[in-house]
Amino acid sequence: MATSKQQMENQKGGMKTPPVVSQQEWEAARQQLLVKEKALTRSRDALAAERRRMPWMAVEKKYEFDGPKGKVSLLDLFEGRRQLIVYRAFFEPGVFGWPEHACRGCSLGADQVAHLAHVNARDTTLAYASHAPQADIARLKARMGWEMSWYTITDSFDVDFGVDQWHGHNVFFRDGERVFRTYFINNRGDEAMGTTWSYLDVTPLGRQETWEDSPEGYPQTPTYKWWNWHDNYEAEASPDPKWVDIITDPQGAASRRRDAEAKA
Repeated sequence: MATSKQQMENQKGGMKTPPVVSQQEWEAARQQLLVKEKALTRSRDALAAERRRMPWMAVEKKYEFDGPKGKVSLLDLFEGRRQLIVYRAFFEPGVFGWPEHACRGCSLGADQVAHLAHVNARDTTLAYASHAPQADIARLKARMGWEMSWYTITDSFDVDFGVDQWHGHNVFFRDGERVFRTYFINNRGDEAMGTTWSYLDVTPLGRQETWEDSPEGYPQTPTYKWWNWHDNYEAEASPDPKWVDIITDPQGAASRRRDAEAKA
């Protein structure tokens, strides 16, 4: 346990830190917390399953955006995929930081966006939308190193989908030429976005893995098997046959790695 001297050191500057304990005590505390963490994970999975069963709203109105190559429709934003997530970012006159920067919160979120090849591999597109002209968006993306598709709102899209005064993610599904709104997340819900999993979990099809509780007939593939290098989704991953892929057989992979190290 921490000595009184250690506790005094810990409390310097008004910061009362937890006690310093032995490895055995630390492991016991971790295992106790792990029970709650696993319960939270299961609860999050159950919530995502419920989200996949939410009713859809047909989008009847036609919307138009400016893109790098000219005028595009909401349907075009899907880029041929079935699912679309549109984040309303505040980059426009009147927003703090203009014209050099987008909103600080939106920019922090943009910095967190994972490599989109993984999201695309699950038939999903992420797009950003603002009122700034395309020339300003291109300049900002180049400066900040952002690569997501980013469009200019030209009509009432932001008002109609609840993002005219505050940021948020709208989720859509495309069935041929028909578009449906399936989910909406904003406020603190936005702060969790950015990873491949957080994006897929808000979509109607989810991660599309066999362990998920999804409605009958939804696309699903074996767990982990679709994972790939971000520059290799166009081809099948073909590891050297003498190695076991850690994704498909982690114990076998670890065993072979130990054998190789022993022979080195």
